[in-house]
Amino acid sequence: MMEWLGWLDDVARKKSSALVSILASEGSAPRGAGSRMLVTADALLGTIGGGQLEYRAVEQARAILALPPGSWRVQDYPLGPLLGQCCGGRVRLLIEHVDPAALGWIADAGEDRALVSIFAADRIDRHCTRAMPASPLSARGDRPRAGSSVVEIFGERPRPLYLFGAGHVGQAIARHCAGLPFRLAWFDTRPVFDTVEGVTVVPEAAIEQCVAEAPEDAAILILTHDHALDYSLIKAALARPPVAFVGLIGSDTKRARFHARLERDGIDAEAQAHLTCPIGITDIAGKEPDVIAIATLAQLLQMRSR
Repeated sequence: MMEWLGWLDDVARKKSSALVSILASEGSAPRGAGSRMLVTADALLGTIGGGQLEYRAVEQARAILALPPGSWRVQDYPLGPLLGQCCGGRVRLLIEHVDPAALGWIADAGEDRALVSIFAADRIDRHCTRAMPASPLSARGDRPRAGSSVVEIFGERPRPLYLFGAGHVGQAIARHCAGLPFRLAWFDTRPVFDTVEGVTVVPEAAIEQCVAEAPEDAAILILTHDHALDYSLIKAALARPPVAFVGLIGSDTKRARFHARLERDGIDAEAQAHLTCPIGITDIAGKEPDVIAIATLAQLLQMRSR
């Protein structure tokens, strides 16, 4: 996650370069906040997720190379039909023409440090300091402007958490995610949840595509209102390249029935072994939504600790 510092040091000091940074994302986005790529007139280093989003970002980056070093702009991209992604989501990008004379802060960068970026009209002033709470950023609302500042912590990025189901347990999981190292993408098929903040309502015919778009370090949690929908999502999650975690709410009986169906449908034992059901730390008892939510998030945090 700190590879981009090397790009700045090795490339941007010698060659006109633009840095593209994801400031914030929400919903189903290919990469999260802190992802970066460096763009020159004839080369790319890194990725912000590929596809139309990256194509547009590269266009913007090469356009800004015609402006003086230090120039910057913030651009918002809704990841809907305009960019060919069906699951919604939103990304806020910072695109800047790197000023080689303003890279002295790189010498102080490190995993126990924070990067402070202060926006001015014609440049971004940066310095490193001891780790401090990061600035909460949104992919919506007011964009950074002259006088704004952003604090980033070097190191691990939040784990993408793809949550399917906006019922009582889903809402409890989303509520308890606040302040934890997860980036939530939350889906349901029922139009009634369109008014719940953070939920992307997806037609049932398209929701398996959201599973396919989850990055490889994602945790997928499936707890919809319908067992048939649960099964189709589990099958999609186990048939694709593996992700970090696939969890299903339910009982031992539900798990056994799903495993039998998966075997009949050609999902091999190795893939089925990636399924966790029931979800949650087993030593935490209780069926209240908040208890299930906390036990499940604690289970995901154990993965981070290991």
